[in-house]
Amino acid sequence: MDITPTRLAQLLRFYADDPNDPFTIYAIATEYRAAEPHRAMTYYQTLLDEHPDYVGTYYHAGKLLEQLQKPEDAEKVYRRGLQVSRQAGQLHAASELQQALNQLLGLDYEDE
Repeated sequence: MDITPTRLAQLLRFYADDPNDPFTIYAIATEYRAAEPHRAMTYYQTLLDEHPDYVGTYYHAGKLLEQLQKPEDAEKVYRRGLQVSRQAGQLHAASELQQALNQLLGLDYEDE
């Protein structure tokens, strides 16, 4: 999957205009995810640090940390995301995070 230069360039312009918009940061991370995962992680980390209530970050940041061979960090992100999503009443997100955490910890028995 290639990064679409025009879409990424537009998102980076939006980010330059408003670096505090969590949706723009999330969209940039998503654009970078496949081709430049480490760069994507810097944007996810910005969301985790500066916009901790942005629930959508936790699942994708955790999965990317797993891909980057950082399971301990992924576990922390999933656990924090569970707290945040439950506090926000976003139970579907909490369910997805719980499944991701269970899978990471080897507690996902559905595949057997």
